[in-house]
Amino acid sequence: MSPPPPSGPARPGLSTDDLGFLFRDEHRELAAKIRQAIAKVTELEESGSVSRPIPDQGKTERAIVLELGARGFLQSFAPKTGTVDLRGICLAREGLAWASGGADSLFAVQGLGTYPIHAFGSVEQKSRFVPAAVAGRAVAAFGLTEPDAGTDVASLQTVAVKDPSDATRWRLTGTKTFISNAPIADQMVVFANADPPQRRKGITAFIVRRDAPGLAIHGPIAMIADHSIGTLHMDGMVVPDADRLGEVGAGFDIAMSTLDTFRVSVGAAACGMARRALDEALHRAVSRKQFGKEIAEFQQIQAYLADSVAELDAARLLVFRAALLKDEGAASITEEAAIAKMFATEAAQRIIDRCLQIHGGLGVVRGIAVERLYREIRALRIYEGTTEIQRVVIATRRLERERRRQSQGEAR
Repeated sequence: MSPPPPSGPARPGLSTDDLGFLFRDEHRELAAKIRQAIAKVTELEESGSVSRPIPDQGKTERAIVLELGARGFLQSFAPKTGTVDLRGICLAREGLAWASGGADSLFAVQGLGTYPIHAFGSVEQKSRFVPAAVAGRAVAAFGLTEPDAGTDVASLQTVAVKDPSDATRWRLTGTKTFISNAPIADQMVVFANADPPQRRKGITAFIVRRDAPGLAIHGPIAMIADHSIGTLHMDGMVVPDADRLGEVGAGFDIAMSTLDTFRVSVGAAACGMARRALDEALHRAVSRKQFGKEIAEFQQIQAYLADSVAELDAARLLVFRAALLKDEGAASITEEAAIAKMFATEAAQRIIDRCLQIHGGLGVVRGIAVERLYREIRALRIYEGTTEIQRVVIATRRLERERRRQSQGEAR
């Protein structure tokens, strides 16, 4: 017996109208373009089943990245003039995540693997690696996480040493894991320690090609929600010094700057997933009848919906506040980004759980939108800094401010 049909197609809910004071005209135009792109992304997914781990050796994923490049969305990570428009990136992730966690992941990781080259690379490196990435012709990745170094980046074990027989190249040895896009990536930014006793001060960034001698890529890793995620094994992997990104020892700052920029956008993706779940739940609440009336008339259902609407609005405000501060030139948005990422991902988990509950038994049928969202949202509370570490960041910042105030004898 086949499963029941989905609860009904929902209209893409991406809008700038309700937060109009945070956006410019170009953001409203971008939102309209994203709504148009959603239909094409969905078509590509359905034709290639991107929701399963690269069943066609990455052809569907590559097609989606190429489509995002052709529509100009990937140029957001390396603008030709000015600085990165974080509100635009957040709008794109919110819209894509509404339609597909897989497409959102591809977009985000393309940014993680492209932005550091744009922001910290030499003119020659930018000319070699950025154009293909923003056009979607080359899939990018960001190789930071290791089996024993996740949140504690300073403890990474991958080492980089100058080749004793050729001082113009490096040899990297170590393992990176949970690397999104790794099974299909053409180029990636990889972090290794060139001076391990110095810990974070020795971390150095390198641009690595897929065919680098000594590199073995394994995956995909089977995850709770299937995306193209894998492991990099480096056994004396050869990287030319010309592909070292920034100065020796600058890698930690490059990694943190990149993550600080993109952490806000994780909150935006969570908002997109929560909005989709809410759209589906509203549709279900009105169309489903029990005891002779719409389930929308039951107060408990109304309470679930009301709480979800309020939390989603609050999450979006925090996300786009942080993005606006970055766009307006704030020296640091570390605290605001942590608040946005923490609140939005945790709220989205609660919203999606309520919306699945509104669907009843249909909500746990594989392939139904809310069931997919229930699996996809879970990872967002972990990557690019767990909820727990965001709490540490927020509390530490506020405590430092209070200690400074007291030491200077300032009044509140």
